[in-house]
Amino acid sequence: MRLLQLILSALALAVAVMLPAVSYAQLDAAAIARSQRDAMYGNGTQTGFGDNMYGDTGLMEGEEGEAVDSTETKKKRERRPLESYYFNDTVRALPNWKWTIDRDYNRVKIEPLDTTLSDWRIDYVFYRKGVGDMALGGLGQSTQPVNWFDRRRDADFTFARGYDAYTARIDNVPFYNSKKPLTNMLYLESGQKRYREEHFELVHSQNITPSTSANVNYKARSTMGRYDWQRTKNHALSVGVAHTGKRYSVHAAYMNNTVDTRENGGVVGEWAIADTLFEMPSGVPMRLASSEAHNHYRNHSFFVKQAYAIPLQRVTEYDFSLADLSAVYFGHQFEFNTWSKVYTDKRATYTNERGDYDASGNYIPTTHEYYEDWFIDPATTRDSISERLISNKLFVQIQPWDRKGVVSTIDAGVGLDLHTYSYLRLQDYIGGSMTKDKRTSWYAYGATGGMIKRYADWGADVKYYPSGYRGGDLSVGANITLRAYIREHPLILSGKFRQELRSPSYWHENLFSNHYAWFNSFDKESETRFEVNFSVPDIALEIGAWQGVMSNLIYYDNSSRVAQHSGTVSLTSLYARKDFRIAGLHLDHRALVQFTSDESVLPVPMLSAYLSYYYEFWVVRDVLRVQIGLDGRFNTAYYAPSYNPALSAFFNQREVKIGNYPYIDAFVSAKWKRMRILLKVQHLNQNLFGNGEYFQVARYPLNPRMFKFGISWSFYD
Repeated sequence: MRLLQLILSALALAVAVMLPAVSYAQLDAAAIARSQRDAMYGNGTQTGFGDNMYGDTGLMEGEEGEAVDSTETKKKRERRPLESYYFNDTVRALPNWKWTIDRDYNRVKIEPLDTTLSDWRIDYVFYRKGVGDMALGGLGQSTQPVNWFDRRRDADFTFARGYDAYTARIDNVPFYNSKKPLTNMLYLESGQKRYREEHFELVHSQNITPSTSANVNYKARSTMGRYDWQRTKNHALSVGVAHTGKRYSVHAAYMNNTVDTRENGGVVGEWAIADTLFEMPSGVPMRLASSEAHNHYRNHSFFVKQAYAIPLQRVTEYDFSLADLSAVYFGHQFEFNTWSKVYTDKRATYTNERGDYDASGNYIPTTHEYYEDWFIDPATTRDSISERLISNKLFVQIQPWDRKGVVSTIDAGVGLDLHTYSYLRLQDYIGGSMTKDKRTSWYAYGATGGMIKRYADWGADVKYYPSGYRGGDLSVGANITLRAYIREHPLILSGKFRQELRSPSYWHENLFSNHYAWFNSFDKESETRFEVNFSVPDIALEIGAWQGVMSNLIYYDNSSRVAQHSGTVSLTSLYARKDFRIAGLHLDHRALVQFTSDESVLPVPMLSAYLSYYYEFWVVRDVLRVQIGLDGRFNTAYYAPSYNPALSAFFNQREVKIGNYPYIDAFVSAKWKRMRILLKVQHLNQNLFGNGEYFQVARYPLNPRMFKFGISWSFYD
């Protein structure tokens, strides 16, 4: 063995003498590059993600803790750091972060992990953006954004649109990168057991390698119901796997959503909330409580998106990622998405004790039915509807110079969508089979964009359906963001434009059910939208404006039937956010002003506001931080939409105005090390002040006063 070592040493010396000399400058540059990379992202024995995270012992094979002869061991394989072109050095330096993927393009959106106190007090997720959503009342029930420009307008299963705040979808399913395994558990509850609301979340994410991760994200929201026949259960599960390598990336996820909700149809009259004091909320008379109306939704969805990069320049081992090189990316995306809805009820009446007046001005009770028509069965209803989408996309992304260039990427792709719509028609009840309507649509799309150092970003995109089911649909958009700096404090001005021509939803044109039936032929909707936003993050200032002009707008009218407006409707929205801080005192303000040209077609409140005043301080420095304060929501009176359970849709009622009621919560929130704690009295001002009409959706009262308790605990190990 000793002789063999001497022979090998002599051969190595001879090869070294014969090799051409290498510049010391080159050796120094390589060493510097290697040391910088190893310091930030780790080398073979220390990854920078924590010792022994991936099973490294730091020892060579042989006896434990002793050095062994190199000839008796295998060379340890170097573990590659996170080299993806998706993430820059600032993102990689974060201990944990998450992202979502772009549904069409080879891009991701980086998002911070929400483990701070900033919005922890806002326990209803649909209240966190802007001035929030209008809600039916309980946790897990349907909602709709107050800002019309935040509402989704695509044609995907419209019956589940009211649950967008809760469902897991391809555009919001999260992926994580964590240098240590991450687990977060959240639990919130309120009310007595009989009326309890519960909110549970579990997130677990773990990196298999620095570039490969897997996560499970589960959310369950439910309410037993403060009012009769209000019980709701809402579950959302996503299981995601991501690999973001130097050349190859793949994102895959399975999503499952279920909603099981009883439908009470709202109160028989606003007087039942504003003018009458019931001993218990469960005594408030509801319009569908005796009809046993019920909706059940199921969703299964799966997608996989992958891309492979071909560099157009020579790649060395010191090129950390392809983000700084010319490259071409080829990719494919497959999506399977199926939704179903089953609505059931029984024929029954309800009595409005103040339905009419006699000659003396006294109230006269009146009896009504919620639904006017019973087309299929005069006694019971069981409407079953389902929709399936199978989508395939092929795309290419050209990176002419680098991802920070004036023209950073040029994207193009083609896609094919296979739609299947299923529902029972009258003849199907006789034949016993469900009608299945299959449609095919294909499209081409493209985009380009870039940046000028840190001062400007720009982009433009187009999507067109040449033929097929949605033939002629067109979407064209552009955006620009300008940044200026005052002593390194950014001032950001952004503008967006979008022009769309879109086909009606299938269900707006085709529906046969026990209570509603139509076979429409609508024109395409047209929308032109402008958006401008100015923000100064360091002083918590944001000002935004939207202008929209819509032609042939499709909506649900006062009778809950689908209608199309033959003219043009315009909408102007102005949004402002300003948070003031005086030592530990926080005064947060959000306000939205909206002007519509036709309230019967596009009803919106003129003013909506969210105010939060609280004091934040350390109880124990760097250990326990506490917030104590008030949250309030308000909107001016208008003909707010109501909600139709059979259609699972908000419709434009024109019978009652609601609003001018402040809805105030008092809270104490705290963060103790990795745990967040919430104590909250919701609707503190009930029966104290206000007009008593605590509605955001016509005839659907918000929850009365209730106490809430919640915790959120994160683990990093």
